[in-house]
Amino acid sequence: LKLQHNTKTSAAHYVDFRLTNPIMQQDMRYAQPSVFWTDPCRTPPLPPLPPNQVNMPLPPPFPDFRRKRRKDGTCTYLLIMFLLILLALFGVGLGTYKIIELQKELDNVKEISGDQALPPALEKLIGLNKHPTEKKESRLAAHVTGKEGKEGKEGPTLPLAWEETFGRAFTSGIQYKNRGLVVNQTGLYFLYSSIYFRSTSCQSKELSHTVYKKSKRYPGELILMQNTEYQYCTSNNKWGRHSYLGSLFNFTMDETIYVNVSDVKLVGFDESRTFFGLYKL
Repeated sequence: LKLQHNTKTSAAHYVDFRLTNPIMQQDMRYAQPSVFWTDPCRTPPLPPLPPNQVNMPLPPPFPDFRRKRRKDGTCTYLLIMFLLILLALFGVGLGTYKIIELQKELDNVKEISGDQALPPALEKLIGLNKHPTEKKESRLAAHVTGKEGKEGKEGPTLPLAWEETFGRAFTSGIQYKNRGLVVNQTGLYFLYSSIYFRSTSCQSKELSHTVYKKSKRYPGELILMQNTEYQYCTSNNKWGRHSYLGSLFNFTMDETIYVNVSDVKLVGFDESRTFFGLYKL
């Protein structure tokens, strides 16, 4: 078959029947013109392959470079992941090795410290603090407020009674017993006492305010602080006087402190004006 392109029409084909159809074979002595077949809408049949090319193998397919690039990218990603995992494992191993080395050094220091004294800071750093921190104890203190005591046959009794629980009163490490404050620990204390005197009439009596203690080491009472006033009122008008005492003292265990006044009937028991207490420094 032979194909020929016609520039004026879409396609032109011609067929040589002399090669394909034996009926149409003729004597070459009598030349016949070739027969042309034209059909722009029909695809001409393909010519038959030569006998020596019928069973020839097909050429290999053209390689797909895009798929190769994808495979190369995947391999690169896997290689990077492998390197990162290897680096992480190396870091963990190195850290474990350093910790083991530090532990060995600490063990050596502990062995040496058994025979030699180390600074407190170093002992705390390596966990050899032989002087554990002392627990913070609440400060020893007591504050009691005015309270009317039970009256005897001759009126209110002395020493003064105090309120230890209600209102502003409290005790912490110091015991209130038999109208006095009992010291439970030897040390330096600040002792204070306040008394408010008042009356509706003026009498020519002295006002005395005394703080004293009793100890098992010696008999009797030992005056610690005292205040005495005279001419504190005029005529028969109402009056009021305030007496305050305070100072530092060294007390020993089991010493008891009391407060006395010249006349209990003149004492006003308001907790903001009449109180008594001490605390350890």
